[in-house]
Amino acid sequence: MDDRKVPAATAKPQPEKKPGVSPGEFMRQVRVEASKVVWPTRQETISTSIFVAILMFILAVFFLGIDSLFGYVVRTLLSLA
Repeated sequence: MDDRKVPAATAKPQPEKKPGVSPGEFMRQVRVEASKVVWPTRQETISTSIFVAILMFILAVFFLGIDSLFGYVVRTLLSLA
C-alpha cells in the first residue's frame, strides 16, 4: 500500500455552512419579491399569443417544406442505388 499523504494544497476545503432562513422570513421575502412582478395587460397577452400562433404556423410550414425536400432527395438517391 502507498502511505504517502496528500499535500494540503490538493485537499478540498470544507464548504462554509450558511445560516438558514426561517420559514416566516422566507415567506416574507417571497411576498416582497412577488410584489415586484409586473404582470402584462390583457391586450399585451392577446397580442403576444397571436404573434406566437402566427410564428408557429410559419415555422410549421417551413419545416414541412424542408422535410418534404429532404424526403424527395433521399427517395431519389435510394432509387438510384
